[in-house]
Amino acid sequence: MLVDSILLRSLSLKQALVEFVLESEGELASALEAYAAAQSRRERQDIAQRDLIIDTFITEGKVGDKAPLELFLESQPELSQSDRTLVSSWGRSFIGLFAVNQLLPDGFELINWLTGKSYIVKPNNAQTLEEMRRFKQGEILLTRISPVTDTYWMFSGPCMPMGKLGKPKLAVAIGNFKTNHKNDLYSDAPELLEEAWKSVEQYHQDFIDFFGSDEVTMPGYQLNKKLPEFQQAMTNRRLAAAGIDDTKSLDEIAEEAGISEEDMKVAAEEAGADSKTVAQLFDKKGTTKMVTPKVELPENLKKAEQVTALTHPRWGQIFLPTYSQFKAMLEASGSQVSPDAEKLVRKYLEEPTINFFIWRRLAQQYPTQLEKLLQTVLARPEFKLESDLEALLQEYNKPTEPELPEIASVPVHLHNLFQEAVAEVNKSKPKDKGKQKVAKGFKS
Repeated sequence: MLVDSILLRSLSLKQALVEFVLESEGELASALEAYAAAQSRRERQDIAQRDLIIDTFITEGKVGDKAPLELFLESQPELSQSDRTLVSSWGRSFIGLFAVNQLLPDGFELINWLTGKSYIVKPNNAQTLEEMRRFKQGEILLTRISPVTDTYWMFSGPCMPMGKLGKPKLAVAIGNFKTNHKNDLYSDAPELLEEAWKSVEQYHQDFIDFFGSDEVTMPGYQLNKKLPEFQQAMTNRRLAAAGIDDTKSLDEIAEEAGISEEDMKVAAEEAGADSKTVAQLFDKKGTTKMVTPKVELPENLKKAEQVTALTHPRWGQIFLPTYSQFKAMLEASGSQVSPDAEKLVRKYLEEPTINFFIWRRLAQQYPTQLEKLLQTVLARPEFKLESDLEALLQEYNKPTEPELPEIASVPVHLHNLFQEAVAEVNKSKPKDKGKQKVAKGFKS
């Protein structure tokens, strides 16, 4: 099967674009090196991963305030308008975890597992097309795709096939994708991303409404009892917001929502919520459905002497068993720092879950004490909290901007997948310990 002329032209342009980036010097070369170094901290790299990083850098990297793709266009004034339009459209390229839904003579119909959206995707050369003929329906692919026309896309970077995956292994693959590509979860569905971020803001407000503050501390067993009550309070709010009348029967609500009573019951069971709560997720137009993850205290904290729960409208929620201890240490800060205190400070610096938000909060509440403590522990007498804290936290790989938190709502199809994966794993034999760690849903 011959590759059409637009695909052939896209191959030539893409090769020129990659060569432009790899052969660059100065600021662009430095930006690529820094981008690759930052990505290498997240996962081990092979040749395919390296090529994927380069491909991603072309559209997502920054040289000053411009992407490498923009610099390429500026350096090629002789390109025709159609070429420039094609290359510019690659700014919409994105990486995803796709399932092969249908085999086509010159490509594939792929479904993005993260968003449920489908794409016609074609290799841009005959050799790659021939190599991809071994792909089977249902196979999972990790790859980047780029638009070519209004009707189809092309494979942009390397395509890494994972084979056909059962639900537990697929759940692991999606969890790994979330870990390694947090900013790409909903690249092709900004409406899902917006809804997810709004759910974090709402969770924060619900937490304050229920607990009376964005920070509460109590014994682990007590907090473990309070969280289901909080969950019910959120449920009641969503019911009221959805205008669902709790005096109506479930079949009446299902009929109004335009779904079957059985589907609503299944969704409710999988979401860990009442069927009437789940009804609000379905409108008569069948728009995107999202589920708020169940609120649970981590198992290791249920018996902790003290647990502090904190929320933020962007950073989400965090549970800390040593936050009160850290604050007490700051309040009693003297000229001497005990070994235990130093150990706690270093734990807060090194532990990934103790994020920028926590440090900023402590800096606002205890600026003088925290500055003095860090000067002593780090042996940096010139350290200034106001000017040096952000750089210090970056040294310890703490992002200064929040990533989508675990409490954000997720699409129903993903939530269902993880619940089904958990069910399958729980059916496995107890001795099969390797599978016991599989599915935590989006809480990877």
